[in-house]
Amino acid sequence: MPAFTFQDIFKSSFLERLDSVSLLDTALALVLAFLLGMFIFLVYKRSYSGVMYSPRFGVTLIALTLITTLLILAVTSNIVLSLGMVGALSIVRFRTAIKEPMDIAFLFWAIAVGIVLAAGLIPLAVFGSIFIGAVLLAFSKKKTLDSPYILVVHCENSEIEEQTRIFVKSQVRRLNLKSKSVDNGCVELNYEVRLKEDSSAFVNELEAMPGVSRVVLVSYNGDYMG
Repeated sequence: MPAFTFQDIFKSSFLERLDSVSLLDTALALVLAFLLGMFIFLVYKRSYSGVMYSPRFGVTLIALTLITTLLILAVTSNIVLSLGMVGALSIVRFRTAIKEPMDIAFLFWAIAVGIVLAAGLIPLAVFGSIFIGAVLLAFSKKKTLDSPYILVVHCENSEIEEQTRIFVKSQVRRLNLKSKSVDNGCVELNYEVRLKEDSSAFVNELEAMPGVSRVVLVSYNGDYMG
């Protein structure tokens, strides 16, 4: 049996791979990944238009960018490790339900930035992220300015119904009747409306009208307005 000496420790293949990845390159990639992850998080926060904003998902985007960068750095340094990583990640399943379709885009954005940074394509990661962020912010603002809303009005009779229709039509840019139901003389109206300058002040005036018992204004994505 061959003798084992202290010098054999320094001949280990594990220790020989310590210099396979430069510490400076790793530190630079992780710092850039953190900065771009913060940028993705800020774009997500500014462009979010769902029902309930989750700060933890924003932090997840930063962590996902860092983890992907670190993972790709390790994979590119060793072909054997890359094959083993493919097998390990093949059993991973993302079981959390995605409520907003745009969340998927942000997840892929964070992963893509991590991969591109680890590949050393820093200009592509930076300018690509700036371009994607500008596009998402531009479209999110346009959507906010022209969002459809559902106006639910409860009134006593058909005469009050006509008065409320005339009043609402004068206060909004567009008015479409979606549904109408009558129950024991009480009329429920559901209108699709487009607000003027995103103002919902007319809801209070409508609720104060005689014969109107209840008024609710909600957006199509579920945001409560009044």
